[in-house]
Formats: sequence, structure tokens, C-alpha cells
Amino acid sequence: MSPEAKKLFNIIILGLSFMFMFTAFQTCGNIAQTVITNLNNTEFHGSGYTSMSIIYGVFSASNLISPSVVAIVGPQLSMVVSGLFYSLYIAVFIQPTTWAFYTASVFIGIAAAVLWTAQGNCLTVNSDENTIGRNSGVFWALLQSSLFFGNLYIYFAWRGKTHISESDRRTVFIALTVISLVGTVLFFLIRKQEDTKTPGEEDSANEQVIYLPRSAQNKLTRAVAAFKKSIKLSFTKEILLLSVTTAYTGLELTFFSGVYGTCIGAVNRFGSEEKSLIGLSGIFIGVGEILGGGIFGLLSKNTRFGRNPIVMLGIVVHFIAFYLIFFNMPNDAPIAPMEGTDDVAYMIPSKEVAIFCSFLLGLGDSCFNTQLLSILGFLYSEDSAPAFAIFKFVQSICAAVAYFYSNYFLLQWQLLIMVVVGFFGTITFFIVEWEAAAALAARGSDYSSI
Repeated sequence: MSPEAKKLFNIIILGLSFMFMFTAFQTCGNIAQTVITNLNNTEFHGSGYTSMSIIYGVFSASNLISPSVVAIVGPQLSMVVSGLFYSLYIAVFIQPTTWAFYTASVFIGIAAAVLWTAQGNCLTVNSDENTIGRNSGVFWALLQSSLFFGNLYIYFAWRGKTHISESDRRTVFIALTVISLVGTVLFFLIRKQEDTKTPGEEDSANEQVIYLPRSAQNKLTRAVAAFKKSIKLSFTKEILLLSVTTAYTGLELTFFSGVYGTCIGAVNRFGSEEKSLIGLSGIFIGVGEILGGGIFGLLSKNTRFGRNPIVMLGIVVHFIAFYLIFFNMPNDAPIAPMEGTDDVAYMIPSKEVAIFCSFLLGLGDSCFNTQLLSILGFLYSEDSAPAFAIFKFVQSICAAVAYFYSNYFLLQWQLLIMVVVGFFGTITFFIVEWEAAAALAARGSDYSSI
């Protein structure tokens, strides 16, 4: 197998592994609050929103040390161990207890930081400046296929049900746990890239922290170097500007992956289909994600204008979705009790509009995330682990904040926050992209190749 084919094979396996794992985890996140609302009794007092807030809060803090962990353990083993913790979290729902639920939330927060830092490194070392756009799109399309499969099952299994029984819950979460374990095992198929650096290339060798000889001294050196690089990168102009864009992706991630499904499931005017519509919503979010990731990945080499038009498309699509959701969904839907809400917004709640908005949320999210992955891989090809750790740190801390205020804020305020942050995040991304284009032009490279 040629080196290029080997790299593409690694990207596909990486995407498939994440597809299986997040078929389980994203489906779990999408239905968690609804399941818990139907579960709450004298023995269990957990909250899906609070759990997700813990996960992303720990996730954000753990990103400070995750480059060092990946440097010591290596990306492949890091992803395998992280996958086991994802499976453990999902398994808690088979017979949930409050202490196990929140304890697993802490562990998966740590595991997520290591997982995504290792993923960013694996994506970067298997790409170059000509393939990073394609590979980001391929990975993102495979990853977001997870939204389709898990939610398709939820749609048919829960169709016509207004209450989730203990048997329904156990069947779903046993299946999701097995699926997550399958994705974890697939990480073993990723083939290690050979280190092509010569001993004299000291700077590059220090930054490419993953594939050096594994003596104890080198491991410690790589860990310290990765931590220092993370701190140093955090204060660069490019990272500070991209942090605003990344903050927006954290807020809208919380909204489409946890809050919006809960809103749909709480609208009593949707009738007996309100619970199964959560699954259908997840499917159409996945369709939007896959369509966006596939198109923007495949067309990345053919655009003359770089990443900015795709990000502009993303924010326009999201603003349209927010406008329609504001008119279609009752204001108290995110915090409605188990009985749901009978309130009406500015129109009679429409299932068709709700599902169309799910598609728009997924499409817009893919616009932002594929381009953020692409520009980070392009700007920091020699020190990818710290750069992706910072990206996930900012994204996850904003997701944690959003999950926390989702317990209290009405829908209109959640939408307003996303509109403001999204507007400024788009502008800051444009600035970084223009500077990247100017730097590329100065090197005499073709801008369309990024």
C-alpha cells in the first residue's frame, strides 16, 4: 500500500471508529434528558443537562493536560482507553443510579479531552496542506453518520409512545453500549506513520510529539513540551481569534445535541409522535452534517475562495434555523416538566418545520466544524496536538456553560446568545482566513489548494 493510500485508509478507519462510538454517545445525549424525565423517582435525581455540563466542564479542564497524555501514551492507545470510558458512561443508563451517573460524567469528560486531542493529531499526521480539507470532510461525514443510525432506531422503537418504560430503556442502552465497544476496537486497525525526521531536524522533532522513540526520558520531554506548547499557543493572535468561532460551535453543539431534542419531546401539540420525533430530529441533523461534511470535503480543492464562503453559508443557515425555531417552538420547551408544555409560540407548532430546522442545524454545524478542522490542520501542521487541545478546551467550556444555563433559560434567550456569539465568531474566522491566504500567497502557493 502506497503512503498516500495508507494515510487515506487511516482517515477512513478513524472516521468509522468515531461513527460507531458516537452512534452510541450522541444518541445517548439526544435522549438522555427525555429518558431521565421519565425515570425520575425517589431513587434517582439526576439531570441530563447537569451531566452534560459536568462532562464539558471536566472536558475543558482536561484539555490542558491531554496533549501530554497523548504524547506519553500515543494517539492509538489514547483513543482505545477513551473509548472504554465512553462505553462505561452509556452502560450506566442500563440501571442508573445518581452517584454512578455523575461519576461516569467526570470520567468521560477526561476521556473526551484525550480522545479528541489524539483524533486531531491522527488527522493531521495523515494529511498535508493539499489533503487536509478533503480528509477533514471525509472524517466529519463519517463521524456525523452516527446521528443517522442511532436516531433511526429511536424513531421506530419509540414511535407512538408517550412514556419510556424500563424495558425500552434497557434494550436501547445495551445496544448502544455494544456499538460503542465496536468503535473502540476499530482503533486498533489504524496504522502507525513512520517518523521521517532526521536527528538534525530538532524543531520539527520536538513538535511532532507522537512518533519518537519511546524511552522514559523522551516521554517526559514530549509531555512537558506539549504542555508548554499549549500554553504558548493559547495567547497567539490566530488562536485568540479562532476561539470566538470555537466558542460558538460549543454553544450550538449544546443546542442541537441536547436542548433541541428535548424541546421537540416536550411539545404536547405534536401528539403521540412527540417522543419518536426526537429520533427523527437526530436523523435530519445527521443528514445535514453528512451532506455538509461530504460536499465541503470533496469540493475543498476546487474552491477559489477558501474557507470563508463555507463559514458564511453556515452562519446564514443557522440564523434561518434560529428564526424558524423562535416562531415554531414554545418558549418554555427547554425547561418543561415531564407533562410537557401546551404553550404556543408565534405559530401552531409544526412537525415539518421542526424537522427542517434540525436539518439546518446539522448543515450549519458541519460548515463551521469542517472549516475549523481544516484551518487548524493547515496553520499548525507541525504542532497539531496542542492546537486541537486548545480548540476542544474552548469549545467544551462553552458547551458546559450552555448546558448549565439550559436548566434555567427560556428558549428565546438561548437563541439570542447563539446569534450574538455566532456573528462575532464568523468575523474573527474571516480575519484568520484572510491572513492565512496572504501568507500562502507570499509563499507562492495556490490559495485554492487549502
